[in-house]
Amino acid sequence: MNIILGLVILALGVFMTIKSEAVLRFFGQLEFFEKHLATSGGSHLGYKLIGLLFCFIGMLVATNLIGDFVRFVFSPLIRYQDQAPQ
Repeated sequence: MNIILGLVILALGVFMTIKSEAVLRFFGQLEFFEKHLATSGGSHLGYKLIGLLFCFIGMLVATNLIGDFVRFVFSPLIRYQDQAPQ
């Protein structure tokens, strides 16, 4: 089941990355990206970045590595929580 879900997320990310113009017309501009990405097409770049993030997450889900990745990202917080004085 993880493979199917991961491939669906990956396909969504590929679609968002390739067809950012269609996604932009459907959802509209993102003010955050227009403000912080000082390019002529901040929303285009923002949708492409979101699409790449979906591709990455889709590959992690499909290969069943999402749990290990989340553990790796939050390991500094968990390590310091275990050492906190009580």
